[in-house]
Amino acid sequence: MSALKINEIFHSIQGEGSRAGLPCVFVRLHGCGLRCSWCDTPYALDHRVGGEMMETGDVLSRIASFRCDFVELTGGEPLEQEAAFAFLTELCDQGFTVAVETGGHVDIARVDPRVVVIMDLKCPASGMSKKNRLENVAYLKPSDEVKFVIANREDYEWTRALIEREQLARRCGEILLSPVFGAVDARDLAAWILEDRLPVRMQLQMHKFIWDPQARGV
Repeated sequence: MSALKINEIFHSIQGEGSRAGLPCVFVRLHGCGLRCSWCDTPYALDHRVGGEMMETGDVLSRIASFRCDFVELTGGEPLEQEAAFAFLTELCDQGFTVAVETGGHVDIARVDPRVVVIMDLKCPASGMSKKNRLENVAYLKPSDEVKFVIANREDYEWTRALIEREQLARRCGEILLSPVFGAVDARDLAAWILEDRLPVRMQLQMHKFIWDPQARGV
């Protein structure tokens, strides 16, 4: 059996994307090579500190214990772990609806096509936009989603230009725009989207309104 470095596994309500509001089992893998300025999971970043190695069979058993058929791998950055690719396929083979949230800097071509890829392209205010692997756009499927986390007007204008240049509305099922929690007024982002008739879905992080924004395991 292979192993994954796990930060936490928990059963909660999906807070984002087209499946927001649905029960979901989250498998948070540990470690990420990016350092986004607004990251809300800093406890899952350092590959050298924290996390627990778990055999994939044990991870599957933990997932099954929640009796929920929707599973999402998140992080950290799940695709920085080689074993994650085969594990995604195994989850699909087991009959789960499977999603993976990735920062967009790792090649997604090897992800099983049955998996819903939620690719978080990094805007300038994140400090990580130069790390975006735009070659990944070519591998997007109609079932996939692309997310942009917006911290200011510059981020919004950058996103608007990229959506048009890469023709994202034709390549994926959903384009998601999220305001950085506590940094940009959601009303401003909504007004910009409406003014430009942008073909996107604005979203708020539902879990941060249900529970304390700093709470873990939700």
